[in-house]
Amino acid sequence: MALVSRVSGFSSCSASSHFRKAKTFGFNPICSLNCTSSSSSSSSSPFTEKHSIERYQRDSWVYNTKLEDASSSCNLPFDSNSVRENDIALQLPELKKMLEVLREKRESGGCDGGQGSCGPGNVYLVGTGPGDPELLTLKAVKVIRSADLLLYDRLVSNDVLEFVSPDARLLYVGKTAGYHSRTQEEIHELLLSFAEAGATVVRLKGGDPLVFGRGGEEMDFLQNQGIQVKVIPGITAASGIAAELGIPLTHRGIANSVRFLTGHSRKGGTDPLYVAENAADPDSTLVVYMGLSTLPSLALKLVHHGLPSNTPAVAVERGTTLQQRMVFAELKDLADEISSAELVSPTLIVIGKVVALSPFWPHSSREASLLVEAKSAFEDQS
Repeated sequence: MALVSRVSGFSSCSASSHFRKAKTFGFNPICSLNCTSSSSSSSSSPFTEKHSIERYQRDSWVYNTKLEDASSSCNLPFDSNSVRENDIALQLPELKKMLEVLREKRESGGCDGGQGSCGPGNVYLVGTGPGDPELLTLKAVKVIRSADLLLYDRLVSNDVLEFVSPDARLLYVGKTAGYHSRTQEEIHELLLSFAEAGATVVRLKGGDPLVFGRGGEEMDFLQNQGIQVKVIPGITAASGIAAELGIPLTHRGIANSVRFLTGHSRKGGTDPLYVAENAADPDSTLVVYMGLSTLPSLALKLVHHGLPSNTPAVAVERGTTLQQRMVFAELKDLADEISSAELVSPTLIVIGKVVALSPFWPHSSREASLLVEAKSAFEDQS
């Protein structure tokens, strides 16, 4: 199988446009990509922002370009699609070269692909938690340090990436609203190509890889191609952030279940994909991932389905990191409070009576005492 040609055609329907020769703009190519390196939101983020200088320094091997020579001025009119195409075109030669090196290493070690004496490498889907590197599992750290190549998402924190071996290669494949550095299909092909060449490939994802991380899709694709996939779970944002705020996601007599919901709108609109009527259960806790833009619509639907408008809620930006910010409010006021505070992605939203049990809940005096009374009454009956 032609591994290099596979990388050359990540997206079979548009390979010619994605991998045409990089455009020449008359200045350093890194500058043509790094048009937001000076933004305050990017520099203060604990995560890898799409065009941050940290990203290009980390991935400099794949551009074969000296970042220190990059100009601080950017003259390229910003267009996410042209930036993405130029980015991929710049990376392609080094990706091909790495594949060739891996193939030669296997053959020199006695692996003859024609005789099938050596199998493919392993792929690990590794969850890195919500951001705090101390929440990594020991197994995750071990696998991260053993990798040849790591494909990492935007929400893998910069601190977590400090565990990567200096001999390993990092490649950013993150996605944000309006800009996908790689399509999901291209990520699949990258994982497959390098695994087939015998590399130990680690796919780093924020939180848990199988909770709104599309890890299931990657696992299914690779297993269908004969590649062994191992999943290293991570602390999902719901658990990590709730613990940070002292919010029990379930609590006897107050919340007997918890539901994780994506607030993402597939078409990029303001309406969440789906809100079931039973998501508005007042005796359950609702945790919304990726719900900033759709929260106003979501809140209206929840109230329409019967959830009290004064239900306690909290929105947490960049939870468990040093840049964490949070907004507590009743459900009816939460969207306005988020807007006033100018919270940005990633922000997790928790809705339910258990939020009032947090020591940070500002309306704690009467509401918390009522919850405790309700809990005590439940315990007396059980």
